[in-house]
Amino acid sequence: MVFKPQTFFGNEPSTAALETTSGTAIETRVAEALARAGDMDAADVSVTAVDDTIVLSGTVAFPEEIAIAGDIAARIAGVTSVENLIATAGNDNAQPWLT
Repeated sequence: MVFKPQTFFGNEPSTAALETTSGTAIETRVAEALARAGDMDAADVSVTAVDDTIVLSGTVAFPEEIAIAGDIAARIAGVTSVENLIATAGNDNAQPWLT
């Protein structure tokens, strides 16, 4: 089997577009990763990008899901920090978990 270098219409693909990702693109990637996570329900979680920081807010059912959401967001390319303001449902005095 012979592997050829990747090309796009005969040209090498450009990675410049990946290096300059907008806040909207990062928000989308984080939201999609949270939606695909099998160990949490992110239906009531909002994702907002402020520069290269992701702000998570909303509610989840279990405290463990707060840390899971922060970990998932922190692993997305382009995210340098996560401010995790997610609370558990029904807890009015929740403390934010900073990741």
